[in-house]
Amino acid sequence: MMNNKNLKLSKEDKIFVALNYLFIIVSTVIVLYPLIYIISASISTPNAVISGKMWLFPKGFTLEGYKKVLINNDIWMGYKNTIIYTIASIIINLIVTIPCAYSLSRTEFLGRSFFMKFMMITMFFSGGMIPTYLLIKSLGMLNTMWALIIPGATNVYNIIVTKSFFDSNIPRELEESAIVDGADDFTILLKIVLPLSTSIIAVIALFVGVGRWNGFMDALIYLSDRSKYPLQMILREILVLQDMGSNMTSSNTSTAELLQKKAELAAIIKYSVMIISTLPVIVIYPFLQRYFVKGMLVGSLKG
Repeated sequence: MMNNKNLKLSKEDKIFVALNYLFIIVSTVIVLYPLIYIISASISTPNAVISGKMWLFPKGFTLEGYKKVLINNDIWMGYKNTIIYTIASIIINLIVTIPCAYSLSRTEFLGRSFFMKFMMITMFFSGGMIPTYLLIKSLGMLNTMWALIIPGATNVYNIIVTKSFFDSNIPRELEESAIVDGADDFTILLKIVLPLSTSIIAVIALFVGVGRWNGFMDALIYLSDRSKYPLQMILREILVLQDMGSNMTSSNTSTAELLQKKAELAAIIKYSVMIISTLPVIVIYPFLQRYFVKGMLVGSLKG
């Protein structure tokens, strides 16, 4: 049997391997640089960040940004709201997506093909922002948490992935055995299908959770009560404050200095909030990673 170590690579193979390594190295740098920069900027002195002296590793050291974040009631309010919105979105999305996907995976479901094609049309066409706003307004959901949750109660892509998972992983013979034993559809779904679907449930929960956690555009459109702002809206305000502070000029020296200090403080607070706002996703992802990889691979095998 030939030993792989004794195989000699051709010139073309060596070039291909070298290009692969180069691509991996460049991709790694592109991914890591923003992360390292944000962490370094959050603990660097404000002047070093504003002036551009800090480009990779920390310049100076200060935890002032984190101190301001931890005592800022608005940030904790946004944190609380985002957690509520995220948990509610995940629960509602799973309640809608899983039964819909399971129904479409059943071959005896009348009109299955029609409903699948009808839903897939919505992946390419939508009413647009103005009709959606008018619909939310007519339903009385403006300036409520439901304006951020109900419109995204499900996603056609998530339904297709979940349906593919059921097609590939839930044996039809198992369902038929349960039917023979007198189980109805709800019993089969709750006691047989769901326990075997932890990986795809984790995938959908992660998709929905990350999307809701990072979302701010719908809050910008539908929410006017500041007490209901998610964390991303609070971060947006900090960014706007920094931009205004850095661009405003004043003939009064003391006023100009005050604006400059506010802009510098807003800069390090911005990076501190970025770190704190991404911590939950960073902490949770490792626990869901094995389910995520398995669910995505299996759920994408069949369409």
